[in-house]
Amino acid sequence: METKDIEKKINEFIELLNDLKNKLDIDSKITKIKELESFSMQEDFWAIKESKEILENIKKLKDIVESYNELNDSLNTIKEMLSLNLNNEDINSIESELNNIEKKINDLKLSTFLNGEFDSNNAYIEIHSGAGGTESNDWANMLFRMYTRFFEKNNYTYEIVSKSDGEEVGIKGVIIFVKGYYPFGYLKGETGVHRLVRISPFDSNKRRHTSFASVLVTPEITKNLEVEVKESDLKIDVYRSSGAGGQGVNTTDSAVRITHLPTGIVTSCQLSRSQIKNKERALEMLKNKLFIMNQNEFNDKVKELKGEVMDVNFGSAIRSYVMCPYTLVKDTRTNYETASVDKVLDGDIKNFLEEYLRKGN
Repeated sequence: METKDIEKKINEFIELLNDLKNKLDIDSKITKIKELESFSMQEDFWAIKESKEILENIKKLKDIVESYNELNDSLNTIKEMLSLNLNNEDINSIESELNNIEKKINDLKLSTFLNGEFDSNNAYIEIHSGAGGTESNDWANMLFRMYTRFFEKNNYTYEIVSKSDGEEVGIKGVIIFVKGYYPFGYLKGETGVHRLVRISPFDSNKRRHTSFASVLVTPEITKNLEVEVKESDLKIDVYRSSGAGGQGVNTTDSAVRITHLPTGIVTSCQLSRSQIKNKERALEMLKNKLFIMNQNEFNDKVKELKGEVMDVNFGSAIRSYVMCPYTLVKDTRTNYETASVDKVLDGDIKNFLEEYLRKGN
């Protein structure tokens, strides 16, 4: 690449970055950071209920601003270097750095799509097996592993709030609480039915089976929820936690399941050894869902949730995972696909998440 081509590319990147500065409203974010940091220095800050939320908000704002500043500084540095006598090694180094900058600009561009009311919130992701017993329970467990592997690879932290094992293998359902970089914004596109086609390991005749599992992603609502929940509308069951526990799931008789009778919505928690704390968490999750039901963005999806299982049928899958007679994972909404089924099931789903964000904006 010649110097003039490098200069042209730098100018293109600078133009892209200026456009992102406006779309991300960087100046307003800088002002907001200063305001929140000043507020966090007050003596009674830690007595405020929202103190943790404010600090998390500061971090998220800083991440975006710092990413922008680093890219801006890098481009200016390279532009200054062009005025020097550069050898081939210098040119190769600049080309490599420009490739890194291009990738970082594309990553920052995704932030412009994460502008929904709840996109920066922590998220609850629920997986429920469809009809089919052993096959569907095993598929639900495969999805559970896929998401937790994604979290581990991408610096998200998670807690297993509730988990129900299948009679023989797999799981009937699981609720995971996720924290990290825009958890709900990134994961919201996963809501829907996921379809698996494979030669069943449980079929002695080695026939091909189709299994279904549903995924529902909802944000943790951190602001005060003005949701009235009548005690008479609740059916509360206490049961023993299932499984070995994983990340913090206990195995005492303190798990709580709450059914909201008017809507049929079910929430459960087995995170703590305290029945009282589990009830409080399950009630908090219920209020979350009831609040979201009144939001247009999720109204239709959440209303499909009846009890613990969404409508799971052949025509409703948002993504198909085919392992036989060929290998293919395809998202029916974006048409993004890959033949690397094993990699996807090992948590390599970032491209699916980002393609959904791009197509949805």
